[in-house]
Amino acid sequence: MGRIEASPVVVVTGASAGVGRATAVRFARDGARVALLARGEAGLEGARREVEEAGGRALVVPVDVADPGGVEAAAARIEEELGPIDVWINNAMVTVLAEVVRTTPEEFRRVTEVTYLGQVHGTLSALRRMLPRDRGTVVLVGSALAHRSIPLQSAYCGAKHAVRGFFESLRTELIHRGSEVHVTMVQLPALNTPQFGWCRTRMPRRPQPVPPIFQPEVAADAIHFAARHRRRELWVGAPTALAIVGNRVAPALADRYLGRTGYDSQQHDGLVPEDRLDNLFAPVDDARDHGTRGEFDDRANEGSLQLRAAKARPWLALAAAGLAAAMLAGRGAARGRRAAALTRRGRGVRRSPAPGRTAPRRR
Repeated sequence: MGRIEASPVVVVTGASAGVGRATAVRFARDGARVALLARGEAGLEGARREVEEAGGRALVVPVDVADPGGVEAAAARIEEELGPIDVWINNAMVTVLAEVVRTTPEEFRRVTEVTYLGQVHGTLSALRRMLPRDRGTVVLVGSALAHRSIPLQSAYCGAKHAVRGFFESLRTELIHRGSEVHVTMVQLPALNTPQFGWCRTRMPRRPQPVPPIFQPEVAADAIHFAARHRRRELWVGAPTALAIVGNRVAPALADRYLGRTGYDSQQHDGLVPEDRLDNLFAPVDDARDHGTRGEFDDRANEGSLQLRAAKARPWLALAAAGLAAAMLAGRGAARGRRAAALTRRGRGVRRSPAPGRTAPRRR
């Protein structure tokens, strides 16, 4: 992280639960001074306790990242109470699980304001302070869905794609300036966080992350690493790498595969209760601390071999993902050829005889 103190000042948005909370605790183990930004005050207080228990100093700042003025006021307060900001982690998000035709304009706008513009607002507030000092790191938290969209989450996928576009533009501008401020993006897999218990949904069954699922601490480890090393981008988990590379190799195959599997893979047993609350416009049950993890502990992976490889040898993880994607594309092409052959036979289409050979007569 360059010229940063042993106990850096780290800002984490979406810090009341899930990945943000796990990330705050991970930095606290380094003795960091951590500013916790989110809407849910009960979750923020729970995160504060965990940060302090892990050895860090915590500052709770309730804010909605969709409000740029609120984010800027939060940044000013952080620097006044904790000191100059070294790392700003843009993690806050919301989503809607519904088909495009069943998602309202207000829902598209809200997801965009939090999941995309929230990262823009945080980055702007960080840059106002980091650029004059010519140091600091901004981490944009992305997803495999920033590269490969899936059904039922068009608002979220669109917002994550926008984050990636913003990230690439910003990097080029920092390079043009010759700035020592570093910006990086971490692409995450499906994670066992509380969001699946409080996201807005119009599907009949209860939401779930698309398996395979990872614990939020895996994401926190990746974000911590990305903040301390000058990597452009970090992919987390073999499914993320496969989705990104596979979509580059065979996007049409990915379309068909997700069209067949993407609905069921995001739902699990049990109907959605009629009185279910969601956190799209306001925190859910703010008197309750929902913690870091969701309800899928029994199915969640505690680590990632791909992440270990990416941290040690980035090219090794990329090569493995490319090989897997090529094999997937090859299997898909072979299945397509077999299906076409069966179709021709079923329609009575006959191949032309080879040169020098006569087609058999019909009896």
